[in-house]
Amino acid sequence: VQLQASGGGQVQPGGSLRLSCAASEITLNYHGIGWFRQAPGKEREGVSCINNRDGRTYYSYSVKGRFTISRDNVKNTVFLQMNNLKPEDTAVYYCATVPVCRTNIIQRPTPEDYWGQGTLVTVSS
Repeated sequence: VQLQASGGGQVQPGGSLRLSCAASEITLNYHGIGWFRQAPGKEREGVSCINNRDGRTYYSYSVKGRFTISRDNVKNTVFLQMNNLKPEDTAVYYCATVPVCRTNIIQRPTPEDYWGQGTLVTVSS
């Protein structure tokens, strides 16, 4: 099972992008879904997640107030709306199912979880 991440691209600082994470083989609403990113030479970090039980969300300090995660259960898709993008947001963004998502924590996926293939976001002028 693989999730499908899309929506990346190149934007200028201050611009916006909306990433999508879709699935055809699993129902995303049954899972916590997280977005992770990895910049060149850096470790992969958790950016945001949305809980499957009560819709609670988590944002890392670096993106809080600029990014918004949401679900569309009809489309079986999770979105990450990214506003006021900064050069330091440049990275490959991945979505994945996560075992735990609360307002103050995103747990890294386990070997039993599913990943998307990644979508590149480049913020530059």
